[in-house]
Amino acid sequence: MAVKGWQNVVESMDSEHRHMLTGGSVSNFFLRDSLTLCHPIFVGGLYGLMISIALPPPMAYGSLSIGEGYSQIGRHWLFQMLVIVVIASILGAFSILVSTIVKRPPARLLYLRKILFALPFIGLTMLSASIIDNQYGIIQDRLGWFLYILPGPLWIHLSYAPRWRIIDRIDRGIEPFDGMKMTVYGDAKAVRAESDFDLEEVIDII
Repeated sequence: MAVKGWQNVVESMDSEHRHMLTGGSVSNFFLRDSLTLCHPIFVGGLYGLMISIALPPPMAYGSLSIGEGYSQIGRHWLFQMLVIVVIASILGAFSILVSTIVKRPPARLLYLRKILFALPFIGLTMLSASIIDNQYGIIQDRLGWFLYILPGPLWIHLSYAPRWRIIDRIDRGIEPFDGMKMTVYGDAKAVRAESDFDLEEVIDII
């Protein structure tokens, strides 16, 4: 497969910036296609669609227990899916807008990624318990939704949107780091393999 123009530019950069813009496996999965198709808005919407796929079983169990039919379950799930997709897409748009204004470099979320990966499962567990048995109350329901939706938009906001903005500028032939007070987090002497990445970077960003 031919290497894209922006990839050639990134490969020619110093190790700090190359390491920053290379991203992890998830970023590379999206960035291998058209930059328009992998815009943070669309990536956010895709995340919303993906997490919606896991909702039908607990929704069906809760709805069937109160006598609702499958058509009602389908409509309810479709509505929830559309809401989640719209919310995730809007948050993706917000992230790229903030990234354009603030002009900060992307973070590499090695250690935080492990936490983010677990949150949707925790959120889905809380949601399932809330849907199946309403005795847990609205607080658990809202907290479950929050944890279920949060990881994708947070990853886009901290890491993907700033990376996409810089790469998009490279692809359009514009100076990628124009107006940035800091073009990469950390010190040049402290650049090391991803397995040794310092979590303090993420804490500083948050």
